[in-house]
Amino acid sequence: MKFGILTGGGDCPGLNPAIRAVVLRAHQKGHTTLGYLDGWKGVRDGLSRPLSPDEVRPLINRGGTILGTSRTNPFVHEADAHKVVERLRLDGIDVLVAVGGDDTLSAARELARRGGHVVGVPKTMDNDVAGTDWTFGFHSAVAVAVDAVERLRDTASSHHRAIVLEVMGRHAGWVALATGLASGADATLLPEEPYDEAWLFERVRVGARARGFALVVASEGISLGPRRGTAAAKDEFGHELLREREVGAELARRIEEATGMETRSAQIGHIQRGGSPELFDRILATRLGAGAVDLALAGRFGEVAVLHGSEITGIPFSDAVGTTKTVTPDWLDLLHTFDA
Repeated sequence: MKFGILTGGGDCPGLNPAIRAVVLRAHQKGHTTLGYLDGWKGVRDGLSRPLSPDEVRPLINRGGTILGTSRTNPFVHEADAHKVVERLRLDGIDVLVAVGGDDTLSAARELARRGGHVVGVPKTMDNDVAGTDWTFGFHSAVAVAVDAVERLRDTASSHHRAIVLEVMGRHAGWVALATGLASGADATLLPEEPYDEAWLFERVRVGARARGFALVVASEGISLGPRRGTAAAKDEFGHELLREREVGAELARRIEEATGMETRSAQIGHIQRGGSPELFDRILATRLGAGAVDLALAGRFGEVAVLHGSEITGIPFSDAVGTTKTVTPDWLDLLHTFDA
């Protein structure tokens, strides 16, 4: 068989180990792999290169993706969809491995609906893909965010300030949840819960009285009502670009105004996406990449390799896309054990 592989959407630690696993698993079984550049854009525009075992073997600890990525949606226009199908035919691809989050996998599902042989590998630092217990990229991103809070704690303590750390998370607050839990933040704000300003100000006051400083972790996707920053621009999948919402800065302004405590904000931004993958992400990406090849060799096209408990299995695209996996009540209950 001739495999194709692409990485789409936002980059995160673990993509290169996943590429490595696909190529080496396919090679072990006697097959070859063609890598498409810059996500679905590469398939649409015919941008690709062969991937050899020798090239990918060193990738286990490398961040980012050697194939590049984009947020291209090839099924917005029918002409582009035709180009994708025709390119796979011309390249002689027997099965395409699509590595990505909800948007990338939704495009893969559409290709499957059109008769394409495609399997999926879920990735996202947001951990919000349905049908899998964890996605690679999440643990590495949270490790970076927790390190940031530890550093902010030092400066907050020194200057007797409140500091807000804004982390990524549009509709799902997994990154903020894990960061807040692991760092012992005074308040953690998630998109899954209504914004309670009075509660936030009280948590800051409690921290200030107890230690002389306060730490707040906030997901970029929380709703604050009227705010100074906004972003009307959207990507090809219709998502609002969040970089200009300035959630952290707005929270800092409100906290200082209400409590009189000097307050600063930090936006960790794309620092969360880069760097070498942590142990868990290296192993998970490796298992999912190999699992996707196994699905294809078993003829289980139209499925996504996922982690259920300790096992890698396959589920239909329809069970993995279209529904955001948000933070569940049991996790929220645990979080509020420590900020009550």
